[in-house]
Amino acid sequence: MADTPWLDDDQHLAWVRFAAVLELLPRFLDSQLERDEHLSHFDYYCLAMLSEAPQRTLRMTVLASMTNATLPRLSRVMNRLEDASYVRREPCPGDRRATNVVLTEEGWAKVVQAAPGHVRQVRRLVIDALDPEQVEQLSAISTRLLTVLDPDQKMMASALRPTQPAR
Repeated sequence: MADTPWLDDDQHLAWVRFAAVLELLPRFLDSQLERDEHLSHFDYYCLAMLSEAPQRTLRMTVLASMTNATLPRLSRVMNRLEDASYVRREPCPGDRRATNVVLTEEGWAKVVQAAPGHVRQVRRLVIDALDPEQVEQLSAISTRLLTVLDPDQKMMASALRPTQPAR
């Protein structure tokens, strides 16, 4: 333990505060989407990624990478979203072993309906709590952390897309 690079007081305080944000933010995002749209934040995120994809279609493995989900978890979520008619699964034309997920018209309508409330919640909880310089700092810090956490930029690809659902 003598060679452990312990956090100094400032680093510890920064970490504890950041960890609290990591724990609290998902609950607030989920609660708004569940209350207003009967979706979890993860459901919405999957639908949003599909809404931004060409032809609103992604391979399951690509969607799993983009959302940092295991294939079993993503499959369970897709079952639920398919039951709600928001997505459908199809064989991948170029690879019979792969499955594509397609956002249906009902799914598109759900994303369009859910997006304003979600954006208001993101603004209230994060963006409007910061001044413009802090928003830039948050983006820079997040980008730096993602270079460590997501070196292959699997999730980063979605962060470089437009913020509104594709039309």
